[in-house]
Amino acid sequence: MSIKIVTDSTCDLPYEFIAKYDITIIPLIIHIGFNSFLDGIELSKDIFYKNLLHYSNFPTTSPPGIDTFRLTYEKLFKEGATYIISIHISNKMSATVDIAKRAAILMGHSPINVIDSRQVSLGTGFLVQSAAEMANCGIPLKEILSNLEDQISRTRVFVALSSLEFLRRSGRVNGLTAGLGNLLKIKPIIKMYNGIPAIESIQSKERAISRILQLLEDLAPFEKLALVHSHAPVEIPSLLLKTKPYFPADRNIVAEITPVIGAHIGPGAIGFAAISSK
Repeated sequence: MSIKIVTDSTCDLPYEFIAKYDITIIPLIIHIGFNSFLDGIELSKDIFYKNLLHYSNFPTTSPPGIDTFRLTYEKLFKEGATYIISIHISNKMSATVDIAKRAAILMGHSPINVIDSRQVSLGTGFLVQSAAEMANCGIPLKEILSNLEDQISRTRVFVALSSLEFLRRSGRVNGLTAGLGNLLKIKPIIKMYNGIPAIESIQSKERAISRILQLLEDLAPFEKLALVHSHAPVEIPSLLLKTKPYFPADRNIVAEITPVIGAHIGPGAIGFAAISSK
């Protein structure tokens, strides 16, 4: 059986891994004024984050169209795939997984399993990584799907934001809440677990980082751990030093969050994607 893995551009996996396992990435779309860009293809992270505070039109995002998925699935089957596992960002954050499911239905009886990762960023990416590694090792499909469900139950992402402003602009919080938050210097922590997003309001960046460290301590030990950020280069070395004991096999994995998510959380966000061993 030739199992092919499909995901979307929010997974934040490094290019080297995507290329090694021949993973198919379907990009989401970023709209800036009258221009639209394919996430991760037509707009680099560096350019996006450098300009994010200065765009005259606030960036908005949208999922891929149903034909994008259908044509991708058709192409993979024509190239020899016998089964497709399609893993995508939580449906609480995007309609992407629902569109993928509709495309799979249009494919008739083609063997496609569309999975809601119930996560964001490398929370999704770690699931894609596991699926690709297991498929490459020839692990039976039923066992792969069972292992992925188990991993979802142990995966968490939590990120400290610089402010509530970008959540307000994207409609995630109202203007009054954002205004009070900025006035009180609130640094929200966005948490995602099993498809349920939550927010903690922390007063000051220092306390937000302390809370993140507490979350790591509570969840350790880890099977996989990565630092994720939306263009926060200044904070990375210090946070890596503080969290070095938590990383499995002393591997400091750092990933920059893709622009299609960065548009909603803003620059300067920093936190972790983690899979607990327990």
